[in-house]
Amino acid sequence: MTDNILEIKNLSKEFALEAGFFSRNKNTVYAVNDVSFSVARGTTYGILGESGCGKTTTARLAIGMYNKTSGSVLFYPKPGSEGLEVHSLKGKEKRNYREQVKYVFQDPAKSLNPRLTVLEVLTNALRYSSKWQGKKEAFALASEIMKEVGLSEEDLFRRPAEFSGGQRQRISIARALIMNPRLLICDEVVSALDVSIQGQVINLLTSLKEERNLSYIFITHDLRVASYFCDRIGVMYRGMLVEEGDAKTLYRDALHPYTKLLFEGTTVSKKESGLEVKTVLEKEAGCPFYHRCPMRKAECEHSVPDFKEVSEGHKVRCSLIE
Repeated sequence: MTDNILEIKNLSKEFALEAGFFSRNKNTVYAVNDVSFSVARGTTYGILGESGCGKTTTARLAIGMYNKTSGSVLFYPKPGSEGLEVHSLKGKEKRNYREQVKYVFQDPAKSLNPRLTVLEVLTNALRYSSKWQGKKEAFALASEIMKEVGLSEEDLFRRPAEFSGGQRQRISIARALIMNPRLLICDEVVSALDVSIQGQVINLLTSLKEERNLSYIFITHDLRVASYFCDRIGVMYRGMLVEEGDAKTLYRDALHPYTKLLFEGTTVSKKESGLEVKTVLEKEAGCPFYHRCPMRKAECEHSVPDFKEVSEGHKVRCSLIE
């Protein structure tokens, strides 16, 4: 049986939305709806989809940044250990989880405090963790990790604004690594970078994965990057996983109409985009892709398809696929 480091089961998240401060009319945004997947230890699970599909919300639920509405997030600290429900952790257990699972944000310019030196950025959280052994040891560790991500010890005394976008993302990765985590959640970490720099950061993450035996949840809208870097891919649409499969073969074996549209590079019309935004405020009563699907039938509008396995390791949410 595959050893998983994280399992997400039937996870859902609803946000209350008001039109204004004094508004009495409350709406609900159904951001994540019945999402289930697992991350095998030492592998990369990619969550792929367009902006607004719920992939970042799913990632933030996984780390405990948002409170869940329903479902579970189970973390397995060691191979064969019992799963810990992340949203029920308190005290020392919660601190240990936050040390073992780290989040790397999309925009390092916003996530790195511009008033601090890089040394302070890397070691401030370490100071209040179980791994703190003193200033001298923290400096040595920070120096070592800076070299590991392709920067130098001298860079520790500079501030984030003095670096390029790619270098700042390396600093963000270094900040996560200083806790010696087991799982990194990377949220669109290369989307704002030039293509050549994207390749360098992906290569860095690949080498870190091998050297440190890391696992990743990799959030992206880029099919090319996901297919290259990930082991498995879950395709997300309107808060639901609609297809999941092996990253190396999904482009060839894709079955769901939405996944096919992504791989074909089909653009979204303004009319279709308007329908998508409207549906976010309503509980899905049918297939989430109904309004854009070229294969849709009448029954698709009134029944949410099961997320079923059609072949080994390949799941699809579509009532038109047997």
